[in-house]
Amino acid sequence: MKNMNTGKNLIYQRKLKGYSQQELSEKTEVTVRTIQRIEKGDVQPHLQTLKLLAAALDIDVNELLPIENPKEEAIQKKWLLLLHATPLLGFMLPLFNVLIPLFLWIHKREDNPLYNQHGVKVINFQITVLIFYFLSFIALLTIEGYGFFMFFAIMPICVFIVLLNIFYAVKKHKCYYPLSIPFLSYKKSAFKSAATLFALAFLTSCHVQGQNNIVRLDGSQISKDSLTRQIAQIMAEGNVQGMALSIFNKNAVVYHETFGYKDYEEKLPLSDSTNIYGASFSKAVFSVLVMHLVEEGIIDLDTPLESYLPQKIYEYEPQTRWHDDFSDLKQDSLYHKITARMCLAHTSGLPNWRWDEKDHKLKLIKTPGSTHYYSGEGFVYLQVILEKIMGQGLEEMAQERIFKPLKMNRSSYEWKQAFDDDIAYGHGPKGEKYTKDTDNEPRGGSTLETTAEDYTKFMEAVLNKRLISKKSYDEIFKNQISIDPKELSVSSEERALLSKGNLGYGLGWGYLETPYGKGVFKAGNGSGFQHYSILFPETGMGIMIMTNSRNGRSIIKKLLEICLKDSFSTLEVAVNNRSRKPHNNC
Repeated sequence: MKNMNTGKNLIYQRKLKGYSQQELSEKTEVTVRTIQRIEKGDVQPHLQTLKLLAAALDIDVNELLPIENPKEEAIQKKWLLLLHATPLLGFMLPLFNVLIPLFLWIHKREDNPLYNQHGVKVINFQITVLIFYFLSFIALLTIEGYGFFMFFAIMPICVFIVLLNIFYAVKKHKCYYPLSIPFLSYKKSAFKSAATLFALAFLTSCHVQGQNNIVRLDGSQISKDSLTRQIAQIMAEGNVQGMALSIFNKNAVVYHETFGYKDYEEKLPLSDSTNIYGASFSKAVFSVLVMHLVEEGIIDLDTPLESYLPQKIYEYEPQTRWHDDFSDLKQDSLYHKITARMCLAHTSGLPNWRWDEKDHKLKLIKTPGSTHYYSGEGFVYLQVILEKIMGQGLEEMAQERIFKPLKMNRSSYEWKQAFDDDIAYGHGPKGEKYTKDTDNEPRGGSTLETTAEDYTKFMEAVLNKRLISKKSYDEIFKNQISIDPKELSVSSEERALLSKGNLGYGLGWGYLETPYGKGVFKAGNGSGFQHYSILFPETGMGIMIMTNSRNGRSIIKKLLEICLKDSFSTLEVAVNNRSRKPHNNC
C-alpha cells in the first residue's frame, strides 16, 4: 500500500525548511534512497524513522503522520490477523509458532502500540505452549493414564484459544491468552530486554544473520542497515552524485542498492533500471563473449588473428568512422603476430587509443606478447576480426550470447532510443552535469550501456560459471602476464602492499593474489563515470560499484574496506595509468 499522506507531509515540511533530500539525509541516519521512497509513497516508514526526520526538521512527529487515513482500520486488521493466525504454521513447521510472530513483532512494534501489545501476548503464549507441550510429552512417557490425556488434550485447547483470539483481535482489537508466562513485557527494562535478546539469539540467530548480515572476507559481518548508513555518509563526504552497489556472498547477491541521483541538477533519483555508461566494464563482458566463440571453435586464443582473413587487415575498406580503419598498419611488420590472447591480456603492443599518439596514427609501440600495455585498440582489433569472420556485428553477437540469455534487457554495446527515458548523466568534480555521449559505434572495449540490475546479473553469472564452461573461466582468471608494481602510478604504501601478491592480467580482467585467495578485478572510467568490481571466485564473494561521478574513484578504496574488509586490493586504474593517458573511453 502506498502511504501518500506521509510522503506529502514530508515533502511539504522538507521544502518549508529549504532542505534537499541529500541535505535532510546528512542531518539524519536516514539514507537518501529511503527518503525518496517515503516521499514517493513506496514504503510505510517505521515510527523511529519518522522521529529521526522530525527531529532534523525541528517539528513534532505528528506533523509527518498521515491524517484520517480511511484505510488505517483495514491495515490494523491485516497485521493483527497475521500476528494471531501465523502461529498455526507451527503444526507444519516446528518452532514457527514462535518464529513468525516474533519477526512480525520486531518489525511492527514501533509502528503502533497495538502491534506491540498483541505481539508480546502472542509470543508469550506460544513459548508457554512449547513448554507445556514438552512437559506433556514427558508426562506421556512417565505418568500412566493422565500423561496420555495431557499430551493429546493440550493441542486442541491451544488451537481453540488461538482461534478465539483471532476473531476477538480482528473484531475488538483485544486479545486474551490465559496461563501465559510473561517472557516479554510491553515496558522496556534491562531484564526484559536481555530476555528478548536471549530468545532472539536462541531461536533465530542463524536466520537473522543470513537475512540481515553481510559476511566479509575476514569472516566478520556487517548489517545491511549499518552498511547503507555508512555508504550514504561516504558518498556525501566524497561529493559523489549517484552510485549503485552490489555485494556477493556464496556466489549470490546479498546486497543491492542504488543511491543518489542520475541527474543531480534536476534531483532525479538513480534506480536499478537507469541506463549507466559501462566504460571499461565493456571489456569484462567482451572477454566472456570471446571465450564463448573459442568454445564454438570459431577462433583459437593463440592463432595469429590475421590468418583468419582472406586478405590483409589494412586492405579492407573501413565501414565506420574510425575503429575498423587499419590502413596505418600497412607499413608495420609485427602486427600480424597479434593473437586473441594478446588482445585480451593487453599484450598486443597497440596503444590504448590511436589519438593518444602525437600523430593520431595507429601503430605498434611494443612487440606483441612481450609486455603488458593497456590497450583499448587491442580489443577493437580483435572485435573487427571476429565481425569479419562471423559476418555479424558486435552488438548482434553480444545480444545472442550474453545479454538475452541473462535477460539483460537494457544492456547494449550501442546506444538505443529506448534508453532515452531513464539516463544517468556523468558529473564532474563539482557536481556539474556532463553531456550524454550517444556514440553509436559499438566497441568491445568501451561502449557498453547497461544498468545496475543488468550488470549485477552478469557478475552473478560469472561467479556461478554460467554462459561458458568452468575451463574457459579458469583461462580468463589465470595470470596471463605479470605486472611489476614498481611500474605503477601508486603510493609507496600501495606498492609495498602489492609486492606481497602476484599482480597481473588475465583475459579482460585484472589478476591479484590476496590473503583471501585469487581476486579478479575490472575498473571503468570516463565521461564522468567511475566503476570498480572485484570477484573472489574461490569463496564466491565480490563487489560491484558503479558511480556517475568523477569523484567516484576517491571513495572506492573506503567502500572496499567497509563492504569487504578488503584493504589489500588496489584499483585497476593504477594498472591502467602505467600505460595510458586519461580518456573518456577507457
